[in-house]
Amino acid sequence: MSVAAARVIPMERPPAFTPNALTVLEKRYLQRDGEGGVCETPQEMLARVARAVAEADRLYAPDADADQTAADFYDLMARLDFLPNSPTLMNAGRELGQLSACFVLPVDDSMESIFEAVKNTALIHKSGGGTGFSFSRIRPRNDRVRSTSGVSSGPISFMKVFDTATEMIKQGGTRRGANMGILRVDHPNILDFIAVKSDKALLTNFNLSVALTEAFMEAVERDDDYDLVNPRDGAVTSRLRARDVFDRIVAEAWETGEPGIVFIDRMNRDNPTPQLGAIESTNPCGEQPLLPYESCNLGSINLARMSRDGEVDWERLGRTVRRAVHFLDNVVDVNRYPMPEIEAMTRGNRKIGLGVMGWADLLFRLGIPYGSPRSLELGARLMARMDAEALEASVALAEARGPFPNFQGSVYDQPDARPVRNATRTTIAPTGTISILAACSSGIEPLFSLAFVRRVMDGTEMLEVNPVFEEVARERGFSSESLLQRIARGEPLHGLPEVPDDVREVFVTAHDMPPEAHLRMQAAFQGHTNNAVSKTVNFPSAATAEEVADVFRLAYRLGCKGVTIYRDGSREGQVLSSPADSVAPAPSAAAGTAPETAATAHRKRDRPRVLTGKTYEMRTGCGPLYITINEDGNGLFEVFTTMGKAGGCAASQCEAIGRLVSLAWRSGLGAEPMVKQLRGISCHKPAGFGSSRVLSCADALASAVHQHLHPGGAAEKHVSPGGACPECGDALEHEEGCILCRSCGYSECG
Repeated sequence: MSVAAARVIPMERPPAFTPNALTVLEKRYLQRDGEGGVCETPQEMLARVARAVAEADRLYAPDADADQTAADFYDLMARLDFLPNSPTLMNAGRELGQLSACFVLPVDDSMESIFEAVKNTALIHKSGGGTGFSFSRIRPRNDRVRSTSGVSSGPISFMKVFDTATEMIKQGGTRRGANMGILRVDHPNILDFIAVKSDKALLTNFNLSVALTEAFMEAVERDDDYDLVNPRDGAVTSRLRARDVFDRIVAEAWETGEPGIVFIDRMNRDNPTPQLGAIESTNPCGEQPLLPYESCNLGSINLARMSRDGEVDWERLGRTVRRAVHFLDNVVDVNRYPMPEIEAMTRGNRKIGLGVMGWADLLFRLGIPYGSPRSLELGARLMARMDAEALEASVALAEARGPFPNFQGSVYDQPDARPVRNATRTTIAPTGTISILAACSSGIEPLFSLAFVRRVMDGTEMLEVNPVFEEVARERGFSSESLLQRIARGEPLHGLPEVPDDVREVFVTAHDMPPEAHLRMQAAFQGHTNNAVSKTVNFPSAATAEEVADVFRLAYRLGCKGVTIYRDGSREGQVLSSPADSVAPAPSAAAGTAPETAATAHRKRDRPRVLTGKTYEMRTGCGPLYITINEDGNGLFEVFTTMGKAGGCAASQCEAIGRLVSLAWRSGLGAEPMVKQLRGISCHKPAGFGSSRVLSCADALASAVHQHLHPGGAAEKHVSPGGACPECGDALEHEEGCILCRSCGYSECG
């Protein structure tokens, strides 16, 4: 690197990071010395990335001006016009050098393959990537195993092994392990798979999706049965009514947000290299279908910066797309892959995934309501332009560098066809953390809230307001601290008379629109995207299961490749259910509970004079908490709490919780619903206290009950309840098929 370039790249343009972005950068991205101290600036981070990625130019032309390319890449990122996925920002130009976000690993029907995949998963997570798997090749539970004269434990039991391995490894020290688990709808264990997340303590490091075939969807429409097929030998094991299975998927998604669905046949119709095999799985958020051992590097253009004078700046957008394709193609070459099989497949296909963020902000700037016909039309037009520009950029690179090595036999290998450098080029991926860095809305999601209160690490609170809304409010003269505080508390704009009608119409948020509007936006972008679209369809808490079913059916009809839904509050207060041994039509979920009958009505039990129990000592932020759990002949009866030397508020709150829990038990409510409600409530230290990582006194009570019910078992895993961030305590947002904290950048998808 020349002295001149070293001067130009980091110093020409200071990056436009906001204070919140700088906090997230320091916590998660900037390089640290051997003692854990930050040893680079945000400017130096972008320069490090730009230099490392630009070096690929020299592989194709030894006299290439890689210094100028680095300057261009730096400028692209410093303006916040484009950012690559997090592993590239973290690792480019550093010893680890692993730059890809997503991988798919094969899992075949043998112990050797399964545990080889577990090992490879650990290597990938350690390097900063997320993994996707199809478990559809594993023979069903209780199927015969000829080599041992035993029976198979089935795919879900092996998924738990992957989940445990993921729990042990934190990606690169800065990213969580994340997995996608997929099972075909015609696998004999599909009912168990659909219901597994009804216990929120299971598979906490997995997103789950059912791979729906077109044959299944046609059977749903005709109200036919369909075959379950043993993957070991292709034999039909039984038949199920398709609508019953579809309703079961809907009911579980309504309750927990999972499983999602992917249309696997549709994904394979768009497989650019069918000569190499079929697509069986995707990355953790579902937007990147990949072959076994394939990886993909992602990046996103900030659409919030692609407008001028109230119109889309098409020239700037096209220029940004071309530079971003060059950047991402270079990443394929400078990447250090965790396994030789992954390197061979990734270099062979050279897939890249260029997407967008800031879509909601762009609509705000253009005065177009999200979900309106104008917004859908513009979304399709914009993505079509991006896809066309990306293809032209890939063709230009192929002319200079050659097509991707597996071009022969691919869908592009046609008479008189132009060479293409990258087998796929466009993807709408989650941008949760990088959209914080770019100070824009996530992906193609509507804004979750126009204002929110962000907790800083020192405990102070700051009001964060969408910059476009804040700008309009100032210009139109209705901005005030009290108004913004009311919006941050969740008051909708339509209830605030000081906000003009035309502003209310434009500045809509995720819950201001029907679920169908979310899905139609996803379909608008999917129609011009090579891979798939990561998007959450948000439902209000009062939504019914039938409304979820309507969205699943509409996703199929509109040409989407999959869909993920989230009903507000569903992960915070889940109704307890257990896997069904046989399929039956799902009950209506409109009210969240079944009607009470004489057989199920609760009757309060009287207290005997003598009860037996155990006392558990739990470490909390308020000091030691002693929890006594007593039982009668019918099971758990009551709980008492004693708060060490502390008193006052903490002791009284614990006593109140204990009384309410005791009343619930004596009235016939089981223990698990209480555990689910109290588990994960956090205060004080985000990492938790003691060996059980207790997050609060309420969490301690849930942990003690879990230990009482499972003596000698594994310690209960703490999972985010979906309401509060486990690292900083701020609110979590459900979007892009993922969960994100906008205060500290925590993400459940890596």
